[in-house]
Amino acid sequence: MSSDSTPDPQPIVDRVHRQLLIGGQWRDAEGGGTFAVDDPATGETLTHVADASVADGRAALDAAVAAQADWAATAPRDRGEILRRAFEIVSDRTEELAVLMTAEMGKAIAESKAEIGYGAEFFRWFSEEAVRIAGRYSVAPNGATRLLTLKQPVGPCLMITPWNFPFAMGTRKIAPAVAAGCTMVVKPAGLTPLTMLWLADVMTEAGLPPGVLNVVTTKQTGEVMEPIIRDPRLRKLTFTGSTEVGRSLIEQSAEGLLRVSMELGGNAPFVVFDDADLDAAVDGAMLAKMRNVGEACTAANRFIVHEDVAEEFGRRLAERMGALVVGPGLEPGVDVGPLVDRNQQDAVAELVDDAVQAGARVLTGGERPDGPGWFYPPTVLVDVPASARLNREEIFGPVAPVVTFRTEEEGLALANDTEYGLVAYAFTRDHARAVRVYEGLQTGMVGLNQGIVSNPAAPFGGVKASGFGREGGAEGIEEYLETKYVGIAL
Repeated sequence: MSSDSTPDPQPIVDRVHRQLLIGGQWRDAEGGGTFAVDDPATGETLTHVADASVADGRAALDAAVAAQADWAATAPRDRGEILRRAFEIVSDRTEELAVLMTAEMGKAIAESKAEIGYGAEFFRWFSEEAVRIAGRYSVAPNGATRLLTLKQPVGPCLMITPWNFPFAMGTRKIAPAVAAGCTMVVKPAGLTPLTMLWLADVMTEAGLPPGVLNVVTTKQTGEVMEPIIRDPRLRKLTFTGSTEVGRSLIEQSAEGLLRVSMELGGNAPFVVFDDADLDAAVDGAMLAKMRNVGEACTAANRFIVHEDVAEEFGRRLAERMGALVVGPGLEPGVDVGPLVDRNQQDAVAELVDDAVQAGARVLTGGERPDGPGWFYPPTVLVDVPASARLNREEIFGPVAPVVTFRTEEEGLALANDTEYGLVAYAFTRDHARAVRVYEGLQTGMVGLNQGIVSNPAAPFGGVKASGFGREGGAEGIEEYLETKYVGIAL
């Protein structure tokens, strides 16, 4: 594929299975129902995929339950080798998957390739963790018995993944489940199902047995998922998405006392102190804000900048943001693709308009363009009043609002003034201040003098309304394991 030509995604789209994967078989939805998958750059339909019914969802869980015992008994090395083969297949087909992902989600092709590289690493990481699941053996304090602890797979899992990172948010859940010996039903987002269907085919090719991974695509998410969640055979629920939906799913999961992990919304502060390296801070801001067109739970949402450097920081950031090229993600030279759909475009525009009406000044961007597709320009706002909605709500778009502070205590208080607690970013060259700040930030992750924190070798997750549980790192596999204790009489 030439780097100076626009690839045609249709041949790749046409090769993807657009049915349900249940028990190792691709099959139509009950009644033959389908729904459309659209191209955000044009608003036109790319293809149609199966629209599962309640009965289809139940059949997927049936398949996962039937496969669980044999899969749990599979040798850890064999499970790890399947993940390693999946890593290699994905790495060999990055170009193909990147075109497919950009076609359905909109992000620039370079962003898609970066996501694939990141997401594939979960396969490699957990292929190595599969053989390191360990327990312990000890002598009871009174010496009369021996204490054995062991780890066993949780059992069948339901995984609900979001549209913004349709590959990586899948591999981040699937890889540890495979490594731990759990079967699963995966429900990808209705806006971006093609990437998961492509991935399911790869997992089959890598040797994953029938029924271990089942994929259910549906527009009737609540209707189809709730019976699965309430089924006593399901043992774990993992979800990445909005806090509002997460709360509802947690309520449903309470009936079966499921193991639950939730990666929910964010309102990430990006704090720049007066002693920060401004070049590094602006570079970090571009990463933290513009990764994935700003449609990321880790995206910097509030730029909290010391008043002595705020004007210079805002000027530099606006200059960098304004120079980005906006256009269809598959076109060469494009930095910023469209937002995922009209609803997201409307939501971003409303937040910017609200801030401007409240007194914020626009340094660059701020107006949605005419024409097809769901585009919004990179935007920098300064003098943003505290009353503006975008100080409280997740923007999920390429908009950077700047507010100022005077003291370290004030900056930290502003950063923590949110119900969310996923990630925060802080820039300072003062070591003692850095320690005070990263210890004081009420978030599950902190980027210190860097604008990106996601790493397969590190535990990803938040606190407060951003959820609980961790994905990635040595901690990630624990979400799919139960601890059993055996007391052994002598």
